[in-house]
Amino acid sequence: MRQRSLPKEATISDRGRQVSEEDFQSLQRDYTDATEQFAAMNEVLTALGRSSSDPDAVLDTVVESARRLCRCAAAAIYLIDDDHFVLSSSVGLSNEFVSYIDAHPMKVDRRTLVGRVTQDRRMNQVADVLEDPEYGRQDLQEIGRYRTLVSAPMLLDDEVVGALSLFRTEVDPFDDRAFALLGAFAAQAAIVVRNVHLVRELEERGVELARRVDQLEALSEVGAVVSSSLVLDEVLSNIIMNAVRFSGCDGGSIMEYVEEERGFSVRSAYASSAELLRKLRGIRIELETTLVGRAALEGHPIAVEDLDEVELDPHLKLLHDDGWRSVLAVPVLRGGRIIGALVVRRKRPGPFSDETIEFVETFASQSALAVWNARLFRELETKTAELEVVSQHKSEFLASMSHELRTPLNAVIGFSEVLLERMFGELNDRQDEYLRDILGSGRHLLNLLNDILDLSKVEAGQMELAPSTFSIRSVMEYGISMVRERAALHGLTLTLEVDPTIDEIDSDELRVKQVLLNLLSNAVKFTPDGGHVAVAARRVDDELVVTVTDDGAGIPPDDQERIFESFQQGRRGAQHEEGTGLGLTLCRRIVALLGGRMWLESELGAGSTFGFTVPLVAPAVEAPSAPADQGHLPVVVVIDDDRASLDLMTAYLDGLGVQVVHARDGEEGLDLIRALGPAAVVLDIRMPGLDGWQVLTQVREDEATRAVPVIIVSILDEKSRGMTLGAADYLVKPVGREELVGALRRVGAVHSGSLSARNGRRSAESRETD
Repeated sequence: MRQRSLPKEATISDRGRQVSEEDFQSLQRDYTDATEQFAAMNEVLTALGRSSSDPDAVLDTVVESARRLCRCAAAAIYLIDDDHFVLSSSVGLSNEFVSYIDAHPMKVDRRTLVGRVTQDRRMNQVADVLEDPEYGRQDLQEIGRYRTLVSAPMLLDDEVVGALSLFRTEVDPFDDRAFALLGAFAAQAAIVVRNVHLVRELEERGVELARRVDQLEALSEVGAVVSSSLVLDEVLSNIIMNAVRFSGCDGGSIMEYVEEERGFSVRSAYASSAELLRKLRGIRIELETTLVGRAALEGHPIAVEDLDEVELDPHLKLLHDDGWRSVLAVPVLRGGRIIGALVVRRKRPGPFSDETIEFVETFASQSALAVWNARLFRELETKTAELEVVSQHKSEFLASMSHELRTPLNAVIGFSEVLLERMFGELNDRQDEYLRDILGSGRHLLNLLNDILDLSKVEAGQMELAPSTFSIRSVMEYGISMVRERAALHGLTLTLEVDPTIDEIDSDELRVKQVLLNLLSNAVKFTPDGGHVAVAARRVDDELVVTVTDDGAGIPPDDQERIFESFQQGRRGAQHEEGTGLGLTLCRRIVALLGGRMWLESELGAGSTFGFTVPLVAPAVEAPSAPADQGHLPVVVVIDDDRASLDLMTAYLDGLGVQVVHARDGEEGLDLIRALGPAAVVLDIRMPGLDGWQVLTQVREDEATRAVPVIIVSILDEKSRGMTLGAADYLVKPVGREELVGALRRVGAVHSGSLSARNGRRSAESRETD
C-alpha cells in the first residue's frame, strides 16, 4: 500500500512553525532583556534627577543595575584620587574585600584592569586573571576569588575620573551585549560625578561668597570704627578680633612699634589667655632678632607653618609653649615707615593660603591708619595743651603788664593836662606842642592797653556780657556824636539811616556801642577830606544788620582778611595814621560773643563797607565761670579703663551742670556708686577684673544701688543682653555727644536746658571762627 505523501505546502508550513518557535524563544529573551535594560536605565535616570541631593544613591543604583543585567558576581565604581583609586560604590563585594582595598588601594598603573582602562581610555576585560601575566594584584584576587574581569573608564570632559568594574568568580568572558551595557552605565556614572563636582563647586562658591561678604562687612565695620574713633585700644581690639575670626585662625595680637626702643609692644590681643598676654607684654620683641621684626624690615608677611620645625625667638617660644603651632606675621606700615605688626596664629600646623595672607594684610593697613590717627591725636592733644598753657600765660602777662602800666600812664596824662592848662605858668609854643604830643601818645597807649585787656578777656572766655533792652537809634546817634567833631574838622559828611521797623533790641548796649564807635572812628580816620561816611541799620530776619560805609581809598584784596588780625591795619591811609591795630580784631571777637558776625566789602579807589550783625534777642548767657559748688551738683560716674574714653566722656559732659567722677575699673566704680549714690552711671563693658556685665549685675542686686540708672557705652553691640540685665540705655561706640546727653536726659541726670545753653555758646564760638 502506497503511503500518501503530504502536500508540498504542508511541509513548508510545518518547517515554518518550527522556525517560528525558535525565533519566538529568542525574541522572548531579547524582549525580556530589553525590558530589564529599559527598567534599569529608567531607574538610573530617575536617580540622576535627584543626584544633587544624594549622589551616592545614584552610584549604588548604577552598580546594582550593572551587576544584574551583566549577570556577574560583583560590580564596583572606583574614583581617581591623585595616583590611586578610591572605592566609591559597590555591590557583591565582601566586607573583608572592602576593608582591605581601603587599606591597600589600587594604583593608577597597569597592574590592575581599572588602571589599564584608565590609561588606555577604553573598555577591556581579562578572561582569566590567573592566566594574565601582567596582572599584579593577586592579593585582591585571593580575597575576592574573581576570575573574569571587565572594566570601563568613566570619561568626564575628556578626562578619566574613575572606572566601572565587574567580575565573575568563574572563567566566563563577557559578551558584546555586556560591553554595551557596561559602557552605558560608565557614562551614567560619569554624569553623576559631573553633577557632584558641579554641586560641590557651587556649594564651595556659595560658601566662598558668604565668607567674602562676611569679610567685606568686617572690613567695613573696622573702617567705620577707624574713621570715627580715636580710642586706639578699642579700635585695635576690633581689628584683631575680626582679623582672627575671618581668617580662620584661633588667636592673634597687634603690636605697636616703639622707635626709641627698636622693638614692638603688644597693644591688643584676641583669644589669648590673660597669662599669655601678660608674658607677651613682659618680653622684648626686638626688630633685628625676631620673626615679627624680620617681616617689618623686609616689608612683607612671613608665615611659619610649624613652630616645631623652626628656631624660636623669644616671642615664638612663648607662643609655642602656650600650645600654638603656626604663625603669620604681617607688618603694619605707612609710607615705608614701620608702625607695628599684626600676628594671627593657629593651634594646628599648616600653611596659610594666599587669600588669608591678603585678607590679613588688609586689616594690617587698617591698623596702620588707626595707629597713625591715634599718634596724630596724641600729638594734637599735647600741642593743644601746650598752646593752652602759652595762651594762659600770655593773657596773664598782658593783664599784669596792662595794669602795671596804668599807674605811670595816669601820671603822664594827668601832668600833661595840668601843664597844658597853665596851672604852673605860661608855656612857649614848642613846650605846648611837645606836651600835646606827650598827652596824645599817653592816651593812645592807654587805648592800646584797654584793647589788649578786652582782647585777652575774650580769648580767655572771661568777658561777661550784660544784656539789656535799648534803642538802636539812640546807640547809632551816640556813635555819630562821638566822631562828629573830628569829621567836621576834615569836612566829612555823616549820614544815618535806621529801619523804622526796628525800635529796641535785646543785647549788650556797651559792647554794641564799642564796636560801632570803632568802625566809625576808622571810617573817619581813613576817609579823605570832603568825603562821606554813611551809617545804616536794618532788620534782616531776626538780626540787626549795621553797616558803616566810607568813600576812602579802599583796602587791597590781599589785606581784607589780614586786617582783622591783631596789630594789622592793612595798606590804607598814610603810614603816620595812629591806631592800635587791635580794634577790628577785638570788634570781630565781641560780635561773635554777641552771637553775630562781621565782614568787609571793599574796592580800591571806591571805599569800604564794614558790617556786623547782632541778634535782635540776646542768646542765653552762661553764668560767670566762678568755681561751682560741686557738692550740690548731680554726680555722673563714668567707668572705663581707657583714659582717652574718660577724657572724651568728660568733655561731652562739660558745662551741663553735673559733676563727673572717674573710675578706671569695675571695683573702683562699684565703690564710687555705693559711696556717692550718683544720678547716673556711664559704664563700659570690656575692662580688666570685673567687667561691665558683672558691675551691672551687682548694681542691680544691691538694694542700695538698684535705682541708679546705668547707661552702657561700649564697642560691643549686645543691647538685648544689657537691657535684660537692667541697663537704662545702651549706646554702641562711637557715641556722639548728643547721644550721650540725650540718654542722660532720659534718665533725669541732665536737664534739657543744659544742652541748649551749651549749644548756644558753641554756636557763637563757631561763628567767631568763620
